[in-house]
Amino acid sequence: MRKIVVNRCYGGFALSREAILLMREYGSEEAKKKVMMGETHPNGKVNDFSCDWYSLYETSRDDPILIRVVEELGEKASGYVSNLQIVEIPDDVEWEIEEYDGQEWVSEKHRTW
Repeated sequence: MRKIVVNRCYGGFALSREAILLMREYGSEEAKKKVMMGETHPNGKVNDFSCDWYSLYETSRDDPILIRVVEELGEKASGYVSNLQIVEIPDDVEWEIEEYDGQEWVSEKHRTW
């Protein structure tokens, strides 16, 4: 079975600061690029943007590090207006994530006209 992380509430996919830090610890290159509040940006300025959610748009939702962090942290992995959960689907299914107002589900890929 393949595990996939989705957001199960209206709002949108987002990770907590704790989840991003743990992903960094486990070696996620995209999480290492994320500049969070209080950290120094590559341009030399400290990020003072105040928020408590972080999205990693380039990380696949079946990324082993993402799955591990959501499993370990449970609801603490979810960012602001998120409720991250893991969905299991058969390994041989070609899948995609669909959403409405940020609430997501996994669908089998098919043709649409």
